[in-house]
Order: sequence, then structure tokens, then C-alpha cells
Amino acid sequence: MYDDMPQVVARNLRLLRQARELSQEELAHLAGIDRTYISALERAKYSPTVSMVGKLAEVLGVLPAKLLELPKRGGGRGERRTGRRRTNVP
Repeated sequence: MYDDMPQVVARNLRLLRQARELSQEELAHLAGIDRTYISALERAKYSPTVSMVGKLAEVLGVLPAKLLELPKRGGGRGERRTGRRRTNVP
């Protein structure tokens, strides 16, 4: 599950960048890094250091944890769907 963290960071970085209507070049300029590095991160070719996660989060205006956030699954409230009916147990 956690083996896919480069994919998680790639997805979150791309979504956050696009939500702020920034190009890869603009984000790279603001972060003081090369555009090709942003591209490689968004394709999960590289894994960012903790320092880089912090720098990108700062530029994007989010907490670093937002870049590491796992995608939500299941029923929309953090529940896993198992195919079984839920029963209300007090």
C-alpha cells in the first residue's frame, strides 16, 4: 500500500498545481527548482525529499501532509466497501 507513495505524491502535486492554475514552469520558478524536476515528480520518476515536500507545500499554500495524503476510497466517509450490508450496532 505504501509502496505507491511516489504515485500518491505525483497525483497530489499535479492536482494541487492545476487547482492553482500554475504551469509546471511557474511552480518550478516559485520553488526555485527546474521544471523538469516537477515533471519527473508528477510522473513518479523521482521521490521528493522531505525538504522538497515542505518547499512545494509552502509554494502551493498547503500543509506538507496534503502532498502525502492517500486517495479516499469506498463510501465517501472513509469507509471501506466490502459488499456486505452495514448493520447499526449501538
